[in-house]
Amino acid sequence: MKISGSVALVTGANRGLGATFAQALLDRGARTVYAAARNPATVTGAGLTPIELDITDPAAVAAAAERCADVDLLINNAGIARPGPADLDSAHAEMETNYFGTLSMSRAFAPVLARNGGGALVNVLSALSFFSVPQVSTYAASKAAAWSLTNALRVELKEQGTHVVGVHAGYIDTDMAAGVTDPKISPAEVVAQTLDALEAGTYEVLADTLSKEIRAGLSGDLELLYPALATR
Repeated sequence: MKISGSVALVTGANRGLGATFAQALLDRGARTVYAAARNPATVTGAGLTPIELDITDPAAVAAAAERCADVDLLINNAGIARPGPADLDSAHAEMETNYFGTLSMSRAFAPVLARNGGGALVNVLSALSFFSVPQVSTYAASKAAAWSLTNALRVELKEQGTHVVGVHAGYIDTDMAAGVTDPKISPAEVVAQTLDALEAGTYEVLADTLSKEIRAGLSGDLELLYPALATR
């Protein structure tokens, strides 16, 4: 699809990757960009249309789909991470936002996209959709579930002309990865690759070296992805 002239909705658009998406869409000529956040007052970008939205609240999602009935591009960016030892509270919170929230938005807006010619849906995933380690196991599980959902949506929504893109990256230089000292990719680079993929009709964005390497490693033995398993 063409970004210029589109009407987009970006979840989690008040900071980090979401704010970068919202601004880049305007820069590329989007007619309207709905910038969704739990507190719309935290959306500060000029030219954006702030809306209040908690993607874990089905009533709020339904209201957003009714209000933003002209959307032809949905970017499911909102997500949370609770690093640390696996526990049920973290697992529930991450799954509620990263998987069920993404599912809720996709289901609510699929008919909207269909009425507006099909358009496109983008799910921001992670290199951890493909790989897990104990420190982020519940987050990785939620992103793996969202990846599986994305693959199914891609096939299902193709019939209505909706193009579905999954975006994978390792560490992105946002608040979520503030404590990480490993190399990070800039939000602007992830967004640029994603919007280019949308216009090119690409299905999957592997934004950095880490996501490319892990994705390629899925066809190998487990010991290659998880070297600790090879230790006797």
